[in-house]
Amino acid sequence: MGRVTERRRVIRIRDGAVSTRPDTLVAEEPLEIRLNGKPLAITMRTPGDDFALAAGFLVSEGVLGRADELANIVYCAGATEDGSNTYNVVDVKLAPGVPVPDITLERNVYTTSSCGLCGKASLDAVRTTARWRLGDGEDGADGTDRADGADGGGGSPLRIEPETLSMLPDRLRAAQRVFDRTGGLHAAGLFTPDGELLDLREDVGRHNAVDKLVGRALQQGLLPLSGSVLMVSGRASFELAQKAVMAGIPVLAAVSAPSSLAVDLAAETGLTLVGFLRGTSMNVYAGEHRLALRTAVGGA
Repeated sequence: MGRVTERRRVIRIRDGAVSTRPDTLVAEEPLEIRLNGKPLAITMRTPGDDFALAAGFLVSEGVLGRADELANIVYCAGATEDGSNTYNVVDVKLAPGVPVPDITLERNVYTTSSCGLCGKASLDAVRTTARWRLGDGEDGADGTDRADGADGGGGSPLRIEPETLSMLPDRLRAAQRVFDRTGGLHAAGLFTPDGELLDLREDVGRHNAVDKLVGRALQQGLLPLSGSVLMVSGRASFELAQKAVMAGIPVLAAVSAPSSLAVDLAAETGLTLVGFLRGTSMNVYAGEHRLALRTAVGGA
């Protein structure tokens, strides 16, 4: 099994003084995800929680949405010429009757910013494949219910205090065990509306960290995560907003900036999107109805 960290020799220069020392680095290895025996995708990740990563990836693809749709996930033995197991190839077996997507070089994948899609095509793709509504009585700009998911949504509308949001970055950072040793990992955490940490995953890829969270929730039968807040280190890309929507998460908060397409997707689906969450300051780009604001919002 690949390790989370590795040691490397480095030359250290401090105020002109030169020395050598070992340094702890975060491990990065490829993971090939196969679906019913056929290659589906390759991602660079930090080893660990590989089964959850694969499951979460398939939630983002719209393939999985319930624990009973997943038969099992295994490492593929004999992944190398000498027959050894690298633990870098996993095969996901779907339960009988679960539709298998068309796996081709031209397949419709909407999870990465490099997938070749843009604008309206990307937004429509998420709307048509999302299983759950994020809306809770609010209408989209076009006058229709946001996030036309096939399975609908439900539960009480989530509300969160801005003061609670302001505490999440520090709580996320405090729970990062590997970051303290390497300084090279992104984190994604699931919180309750009261700020309680439910789960946290780390990875070299922020999208992988989110997939690991969502995959664990799928395996535990917890989807949709309609009562949760997703907090991520770094920026909020379209990809992360899409993963939140596909998992039924109503609030996405990031310490850095969102992309324009992430904001468009949030407005289209009813996702609450918060960026530049630093201390008591934050920007709310969409879904402000879930924040318990004490003053009226005005302006152009």
